[in-house]
Amino acid sequence: MIKPLFTKQSPMMVGIDIGSHSVKAVLLSKQQEQFHLEAFAIEPMAKGAISEREIQDIEAVGNVLNKIRKKIPRAVKFAAAAVSGSTVISKVIFMDVALTDAELESQIEVEADSLIPYPLNEVSLDFEKLDINESDPSKVNVLLSAARTESVESRVAALELGGFTGKVIDVESYALSRSAELCMAQLPDDAKQKVVAMVDIGATMTLLSIIEKGKTLYTRDQVFGGEQYTRSILSYYNKSYEEAELAKVSGDLPPNYTFEVLAPFQTMLLQQVRRGVQMYLTTSGKESVDYLIISGGTALLEGIDKLLTDELGIHTVIAKPFAGMTISSALDPELMASQGAQMMVATGLALRSFSPWHI
Repeated sequence: MIKPLFTKQSPMMVGIDIGSHSVKAVLLSKQQEQFHLEAFAIEPMAKGAISEREIQDIEAVGNVLNKIRKKIPRAVKFAAAAVSGSTVISKVIFMDVALTDAELESQIEVEADSLIPYPLNEVSLDFEKLDINESDPSKVNVLLSAARTESVESRVAALELGGFTGKVIDVESYALSRSAELCMAQLPDDAKQKVVAMVDIGATMTLLSIIEKGKTLYTRDQVFGGEQYTRSILSYYNKSYEEAELAKVSGDLPPNYTFEVLAPFQTMLLQQVRRGVQMYLTTSGKESVDYLIISGGTALLEGIDKLLTDELGIHTVIAKPFAGMTISSALDPELMASQGAQMMVATGLALRSFSPWHI
């Protein structure tokens, strides 16, 4: 029997992005077509509790989630979290269009044994029909995803320790894709028909999702993030890690830091984004990416959008997922506006409350 990795549409859930540097949570409600930001929380992650996107200390993560729990309405018990793409394998396979879901499941169990490079008793699988194959209408494209069961269960266990019930375990890059719909108003009117690259630059990992007409065409994770910027500040100015983090956020650095630390990091960031986009273009045969949406904590560095626009020739904006929402009176609208770029994955997870996305 296939162990579900992803589940169908669920009741109202808080989206919880469990990162190596912090835990971020977003709770949304919806009336008609209008989203409302009900609650929002960020808590620093205990050092060493997450390493290479895997939970190393479930109890420590649970303690951080307990702090998040106190900032979320008690009535909301369900949560959606995500595994990192580096621990997930997603493939589009082609199956007979006439197969029922039950028949697909049986067939996929057979196919998965040759497609997944882990023993099947160590992975959680899920699948979803996408659309009819353009080249062969007798086939349907089916998205097969697999994650190490250990990765899924550690997140579920941490959520339980934190006072939540894990209802959905998603994939970070697909959660990022889902939140794109909230940022389309920042782009020209034709964006919904164009190729849009989403780049989320976290502390240690950069997620790339390419979408077109609401469909995710390509995802990739790169080991690169704001941590490298912090460590440059740490070593260059002889600061502790905590001092370097504070200086990075507050901007309390010597005037020449722009040339000594910021410019080299911007060059590395530019190279990472360029490489990710180029790999997509090479594998897809597309000629270009039309728009770029940048998110994650590193997106808050001043001038990143202009740098990428100028150097890559791609119209770039910083994600503002809350811009078109109404906001709870308990929240500070200015803070929400400034922090929104960090919350794209959490927001994409929160959107699972309203949409039975294929992933």
